[in-house]
Amino acid sequence: MATGTQQRRNGVVVAACLGIFFGMIGLSYAAVPLYSMFCKVTGYGGTVKTVEQASSVILDQNIKVRFDGNVTPGLAWDFKPDQREVVMKIGETKQIFFHAKNTSDKELTGQATFNVTPEQAGAYFNKIQCFCFTETTLKPGEELEMPVLFFVDPDIVKDRETKSIGTITLSYTFYPHEKTRPVADAKKPVDAAKKL
Repeated sequence: MATGTQQRRNGVVVAACLGIFFGMIGLSYAAVPLYSMFCKVTGYGGTVKTVEQASSVILDQNIKVRFDGNVTPGLAWDFKPDQREVVMKIGETKQIFFHAKNTSDKELTGQATFNVTPEQAGAYFNKIQCFCFTETTLKPGEELEMPVLFFVDPDIVKDRETKSIGTITLSYTFYPHEKTRPVADAKKPVDAAKKL
C-alpha cells in the first residue's frame, strides 16, 4: 500500500503526463497555421509571400512563369489555369485567372494551397491578390474565375542561388473543405417533422 507521499508523487507524475499529452494535442492543432504563417513571411519551402503593393522596379530581363492546377480526390471540380504560362519582365505586375467548375450534383466547398518551384524562388514570388486559403463554395454546375495578381521581386537576380532561374512554376491544389457552421447552428435541435 502506497504512503501519502508516494500517492502525491504518483499524482504529480500523472498530472505532468496529462499536461504533456494535452500540450502536444494543442501544438498539433497550432502547427499548421503557425507553419503556414512562417512560410508566407519567409518564402520557405516554395511558399510565396503576400504583399500589398506592386514592385516599383521593373528590370529589362524576362522570366517565364508557368501555372498548374490540381484537385485532390473527394472534390468533384475541374480546376485549371486559363493560360499555361506567361513571359514577363522581372518586377512587372501580371494578372492571370484560374477557372473552377463544380462537376457534381451537389454544393461543394474547396480550399486551395499553393507552392512555387524551384523552392528558392518562393521568397521572390509575391502575390498581391490570390484565392488561396479561402473557402470557395460552388453550387452544382457553377463555374468561377479566380484571379491571381503577382510579380517576381527584382532582388531575385541579386541572390547567387536564384539569379540564373529562368522559369518559375506556380501550382495550386484544391482540397475538399467542410464549411464551418456557427456554434449556435451546431447546437440547434433538429425538428423531427423536418427530418421526414
